[in-house]
Amino acid sequence: MPPPLPTSSPLLSAAAPSPRRRPRDHPDDPDHHDEDTAIKRHRAEYTFSPTIPGPSTTAMSAKLQGTRPLEVIDLTRNNANHPPPRSTIAGLAPPVRARPTGLQTHLGTRKLVVKNLKPASAVSEDYWIRTRAELDEGLTAIFAGVTPPMSLERLYRGVEDLCRHGEATQLYKTLSARCEKYLLSDEMIGKLKRQIVTEELPAGLEDIILEIVFRKWGVWSHRLMTVRRVYAHLDRSHLLPNSGRSGAQLQSINDLGISLFRRAVFGGRKDPNPPKLGGVALQGVLELSDRDRHGRPGFRPILFKQSIALLKLFGVYGKLFEPRFLAASHEFYKKYGEEESAGALGDYIKKVATLLQVEGYRCDMYGFDSTTKRQLLEDAHRVLIHQYADKLVDSGSVGLLLGARDVSPVKALYQLLTVSGLEKSLKGPFSNYIKATGAEIVGEITRGDEMVIRLLELRKAMELMVRDAFERDEVYKQAMRDAFGHFINEEKTTSTWNTGTSIVGENIAKHIDMLLRGGLKTLPQSVLSDTTERADQEQSGLASTGDESAELDRQLENALKLFRHIKGKDVFQAFYKKDLARRILLGRSASQDAERNMIAKLKTECGSDFTHNIEQMFKDQELAKDEMKSYKDWLAGSGRSKSRSGVELSVNILSAAAWPTFPDVKVLLPKEVMEPLHSFDTYYKSKHTGRQLTWKHNVSHCVIKAKFDRSTKELLVSALQAAVLVLFNDAEEKTDGVLSYEQISQGSGLTGGDLDRTLQSLACGKTRVLTKHPKGREVSPTDTFTVNKTFSDPKFRIKINQIQLKETRQENKETHERVARDRQFETQAAIVRIMKSRKTMTHPQLVAEVINQTKARGAVDPADIKANIEKLIEKDYLDREDGNYVYQA
Repeated sequence: MPPPLPTSSPLLSAAAPSPRRRPRDHPDDPDHHDEDTAIKRHRAEYTFSPTIPGPSTTAMSAKLQGTRPLEVIDLTRNNANHPPPRSTIAGLAPPVRARPTGLQTHLGTRKLVVKNLKPASAVSEDYWIRTRAELDEGLTAIFAGVTPPMSLERLYRGVEDLCRHGEATQLYKTLSARCEKYLLSDEMIGKLKRQIVTEELPAGLEDIILEIVFRKWGVWSHRLMTVRRVYAHLDRSHLLPNSGRSGAQLQSINDLGISLFRRAVFGGRKDPNPPKLGGVALQGVLELSDRDRHGRPGFRPILFKQSIALLKLFGVYGKLFEPRFLAASHEFYKKYGEEESAGALGDYIKKVATLLQVEGYRCDMYGFDSTTKRQLLEDAHRVLIHQYADKLVDSGSVGLLLGARDVSPVKALYQLLTVSGLEKSLKGPFSNYIKATGAEIVGEITRGDEMVIRLLELRKAMELMVRDAFERDEVYKQAMRDAFGHFINEEKTTSTWNTGTSIVGENIAKHIDMLLRGGLKTLPQSVLSDTTERADQEQSGLASTGDESAELDRQLENALKLFRHIKGKDVFQAFYKKDLARRILLGRSASQDAERNMIAKLKTECGSDFTHNIEQMFKDQELAKDEMKSYKDWLAGSGRSKSRSGVELSVNILSAAAWPTFPDVKVLLPKEVMEPLHSFDTYYKSKHTGRQLTWKHNVSHCVIKAKFDRSTKELLVSALQAAVLVLFNDAEEKTDGVLSYEQISQGSGLTGGDLDRTLQSLACGKTRVLTKHPKGREVSPTDTFTVNKTFSDPKFRIKINQIQLKETRQENKETHERVARDRQFETQAAIVRIMKSRKTMTHPQLVAEVINQTKARGAVDPADIKANIEKLIEKDYLDREDGNYVYQA
């Protein structure tokens, strides 16, 4: 293993301090004693004879010679408080002025005595020759990895003396030549370079050669540290101050060591291609990267990371390594895309997303430049995404992903396309999938009961895709709305019996009826709100996340989301009124608050005209309470406060205009029930002259008492069930308690399916108060029935549900045809109103105005408008004149 890079790089460490002391081997110090010992404190006297300006300098000097005392200056004392000497060592002395005394002033030679002055001595040439030889010998030992024969401090003094002697430049050149020679020696990389040039090494050893180069760099770096310590004075005083300047010819020792090793391995900065050794080392780095990408053995992460750092240090990362790495990566991406694109789209997306993540992680982990990472990922997106865009956004492949209801691959695909700027390209496949899937659901007549549940599952799944995969992108929200509106209103999938009405509106009304009758227990788990939806509701202040009524409200809102897409809302209105009537009259509504909440939603959505009759149905219920109170007062006033039969009667008076029509079912009621009915009929006709009552027994219900062997119970049953049960009161005496199918039919007046469903609810359902002979789930005309005397139930009042016959195709057809007729009448009425006010209009003007006035009920086909115009012309409401329509008064 190569030695790791030192924690404190020798190339970046500071030079050792340089004490300013005279060399120990100075010629004046032959015994090489310590400087403090060798240099003795002594007093040296120097005689200065300056020329004093004056008329006769020679005579004056002769006269004053020897007549003036010596002036002594002690250099070891602080002379700041003493006057300066009268003469200086260098230059001429200023004019001497006589002291203001009575004595005669004498002029002459002055002597200056300096204490502890160290006399300068001449340095012999032998010293410099010996110093250079010692430095050369020291470098040889350092490069050999052994301890130099002389101390490093002595070598350092020698470098300092040579620099002071003016040999700094020559010293630098000598050091550079020695370093270069050592790097090219066989001990370092010389032999390796020759072997590579002569191809003596086998192929496939690129990573081994890279490791050798890195190991040699470690050796060179370690030995260069010692060189820097020895040459610290040269580095600090002569190289570093000039190394940062432009045009500087001398590099710092740190830069010199890097530059020499780089030239030896990778060539100069201006070389277009590296030497063979550098090329092999670069190939070794690429080989390590390739092993990491393919997961092959032999990948050495530490060597890989250190090699990247070394390439940056040498300054060849951007010039030599990065282009080769990007080119190799491009080829890898091309091959990867060709191999993986043949599989399923979901697998390709996952693999590409994982690959891009790993590629980015590799750049960060091993110290690649940010520019390398950016170029690498951009190229990966070009090769793996842009070039396969047709496959990535193929409607069939994307449809499979959406059909799997898995958000992860769709989200990964969207993110990949977003980075490449293609995020909007999924809109078409997304919309096509919704249209195709929705049309398929609507077109499956055999699964009509599941239509709305399946549509809600589809909508919920697509909303999750928009929320989680497409990051709530408004483009995809609108695409989903448009796609749902398209298939819901597509005539070839929604037309029924050629009426042009929508079966989706009918099924949405039935779905809401199921919710309002049974609550949340009727729904599958797949359509219930998830945690995020409930949190959004709570955050918006609509309801608590754990509130069951809030969840019911959310489900009603989800049904309304489908309802909003329907253009012809009159079909929904017809079936909703029909189901609401049953819930009100039979007491099957799970929550009155939910009923009123739903009406408020419809009123907000469609306006008050749409809900007028629905609201009237609830008002009739309130009026019925007042009517019954008035009836009881009438009974009390007439002396008949109680019926002789003991039957308590409650009647709902329904407005024929607001309520849907119900089929008349012939049933023979007991005389105990007929008596109060006749009484109420008499009361009502006396109070409301000219009105006619029509009794609807098939939507009536009652409570009867039944005595069994174990207990007495109250049974909450329909009028038809009660008519059958009371027949068994006299059967004990007449037929030993056994009644045949025919006898029950004659006694109750019920026939066919009405009788079969009634007997099934009493003898074959969950609550069996009658026993069928023989036992079975189906009723046949040969069966006989008896009272189940052993019947028991923990509750006192028991509700026995009537088995409701699902609406037959004929009933549905009649409803749709009635809606179509009403739509025609409304269209004709709109045409007459418009023409009455405008008198004359062109065909396009009239069609546009009719569409505008009838849009609240749903879109009207222009062909239907034209057909109704023709009918009005036949009826003489309109006429044609000069290509225009004219209103006939």
